[in-house]
Amino acid sequence: MSKNTIPLPLGFLASGIHAGLKSNGKLDMGFLYSSKPAVWAGVVTKNAVKSAPARRTETLLQGRKPLRTVVVNTKYANDLTGLQGYKDVLDTAVWAATLLKIPAHEVLVHSTGVIGVPIPRPKIKKGVQLGIKALSFSGGDDFSRAILTTDLVIKSSARSLTINGSRVWMMGFAKGSGMIHPNMATMLVYILTDAAISRPLLDKALREATDMSFNRITVDGDTSPSDSVVVLANGASGAKTITQPGADYRAFVEALKGVSLDLAQDVIRDGEGATKFVTVTVQGAKKDSEALLAAKAIAHSPLVKTAVFGADPNWGRILTAVGYSGAAVDEFKAKVSIGGYVLYDGQPRKGWSRAKLKKILQQKDVTILVDLKLGKGKTTVYTCDLTDGYIDINGRYTT
Repeated sequence: MSKNTIPLPLGFLASGIHAGLKSNGKLDMGFLYSSKPAVWAGVVTKNAVKSAPARRTETLLQGRKPLRTVVVNTKYANDLTGLQGYKDVLDTAVWAATLLKIPAHEVLVHSTGVIGVPIPRPKIKKGVQLGIKALSFSGGDDFSRAILTTDLVIKSSARSLTINGSRVWMMGFAKGSGMIHPNMATMLVYILTDAAISRPLLDKALREATDMSFNRITVDGDTSPSDSVVVLANGASGAKTITQPGADYRAFVEALKGVSLDLAQDVIRDGEGATKFVTVTVQGAKKDSEALLAAKAIAHSPLVKTAVFGADPNWGRILTAVGYSGAAVDEFKAKVSIGGYVLYDGQPRKGWSRAKLKKILQQKDVTILVDLKLGKGKTTVYTCDLTDGYIDINGRYTT
């Protein structure tokens, strides 16, 4: 087992163990635990087809009670598993709660993996025993590895901040590589902090951070039925509780935004089969919402994404995507640049070089900027290229 390189916030423990769900011996169940009940907030997938864990997460959020523990299994998503799937979630929560001597409603259970396959109950139950026994302050790295599916790298981020003169710590973990599309949520994300904050403000802060991070990324246009983003604040730092908007709240939000954006961008960089990270900015739209429509259309476009993959200087696909996005656009005003190289400004730039553009598109990081010149609306979306590697991974996902 590897050692954690980023310390957990005060009062939190973590672990990652091999429960036998994966045949290759890799870690496949992760656990988080707070020594004291934590205020928490979350956002759950908007997919109408939801996994049993996602449905229970929604129910617990409505109950607004504190949270102490998170149990995550990989390999099996526990989605489209009928009523048995929900019973399995409840039983897993009870197994963990019994060992920890806490109420079952303080245990959040999440699953990720193949859809339509029931979880192996004996392995999950044994895994709960092993995972709780292994909980430690240095278990964050093992947790981050245990929640991965097709991911190639772990994803974590941290920030320190000052609340009313006291230092607090915030740390986040994420898994996500495919089935990534901005319609919250599209991955599993866990953000922990030893700050203290009221539930209404934590909920507000998470939604603000989510809107500018996890709702601004796309890999393949598929919204998962399983996944969620949650943040737990246990107050173990001793810092004064944030109960009102103000300087402390703004500092908290900025830290949460920073961690969230780091994790969101890490998901894109690790997109299934991805070789390039693409930043799409649209400015000059009539309003922000139209800028988002245009940016999403570019980021979702298979034609744009495959052109980036092949370093094909077919820049016309970009403005074409804006044209069907629903955003107002005047092709005689719009301007298109890639990597800072202007290609179109109301008309094609005279003498633009295909060779120069191809060289720009061969870089690992590609920036696309569209200025619609119609207003002050602006936004940025992050995506990756669409490769034959993506097809290879998903064409044999269950085999």
